[in-house]
Amino acid sequence: MSDDPETARQIEDLAADDRPLLVLDVDDVVLEFIRPFPDFLKSRGYGLTLASFRLTGNIAETASGRLIEQPEVTALLGDFFDAQADWQSITDGATEALAGLGGRAEIILLTAMPHRHRAVRRAHLDALGLGYPLLTTEMAKGPAVARLRGKSGRPVVFVDDQPHNLASVREAVADADLFHLMADNSLRAFLPPVANDVIVVQDWREAAPKIAGALGL
Repeated sequence: MSDDPETARQIEDLAADDRPLLVLDVDDVVLEFIRPFPDFLKSRGYGLTLASFRLTGNIAETASGRLIEQPEVTALLGDFFDAQADWQSITDGATEALAGLGGRAEIILLTAMPHRHRAVRRAHLDALGLGYPLLTTEMAKGPAVARLRGKSGRPVVFVDDQPHNLASVREAVADADLFHLMADNSLRAFLPPVANDVIVVQDWREAAPKIAGALGL
């Protein structure tokens, strides 16, 4: 797995920090995604059928019933992220959980999205009171988490809703504690089971004390 050079540049801009490291995905971990996204699609004349855990193949033009192809899905996602402030709210319990962890851990938000959306997401997170550093990546998350940890060997917790991101971090940071958290737990039925060493949590209230324990706080 290789580094995303722009993500590496963003990490270089961070102040040095040797506190335990908590790295969080954004969509469906910190911000609601899969609940507001169908409403956004409806406003644009599309419908989402969650027959599997992927967007391509599950979005249809309402008028014609035509399933749209990957390039159209990508374009709609881009439009959604441009307008995210109108649609995305904080996931239940995240504000309180992060406030409780924030003083004692370095909290970094690591989102897999095109870098061009970073400024819009930064402004939206700030407006919601989530002023934690934000990194965007267009490549695997594992190398970014390894780079964030640095050489200190400090404890690392990584939280994501996508099993492939958890696997990427496991490969890059062998001793990280991995948490699988989804804003909408009904979607777990569509996912392959996560690895045995991943801690599955149902919500932020369950996650917060377990994360604190894993970070040694």
